[in-house]
Amino acid sequence: MPLYESVFIARQDISASQAESIADQFTKILEDAGGKVAKREYWGLRSLAYKIKKNRKGHYTLFNIDAPSAAIAEMERNMSLNEDVIRYLTVKVDELEEGPSVMMQARDRRDGGRGGRRFDRDDRRPGHRGGDRHGGDRRGGDRPGGDRPGGDRSGGDRPGGDRPAEQTASAEGDKK
Repeated sequence: MPLYESVFIARQDISASQAESIADQFTKILEDAGGKVAKREYWGLRSLAYKIKKNRKGHYTLFNIDAPSAAIAEMERNMSLNEDVIRYLTVKVDELEEGPSVMMQARDRRDGGRGGRRFDRDDRRPGHRGGDRHGGDRRGGDRPGGDRPGGDRSGGDRPGGDRPAEQTASAEGDKK
């Protein structure tokens, strides 16, 4: 029988157990049609690259399938009818991947360091305070009254505050 990999994404507002029950339904459809699911992985609630049907996240599930094409067609038909499934993709492969998928390997690598110290503070540069990109204090430098020319921004000597003289004259002419 042909070999397939299939991934579907379920809506974000269902629970993980509901996503698993949807996967059980699709597994039963495949088995009733003479196929079998060699491996099933629940990847969890993950962020989507873009909104799909007003969803920003989705429950991802992977199937490694050994089934006839009619069984795959029936499973995909049911996926398209299920309102909790927002996307699915089934690909024919030459051989099924043994062991955990790349997504599960990445999760295991990320989770491996949890529980201990996350960062070692000794490998920072001496004097580095974190977040201070320019290296100076945050008071604005050497200028009196802040970063901008003009001091305390009270308007200085010019009549009309910060506006140039031609704007002040035209504004006074509009009032008459």
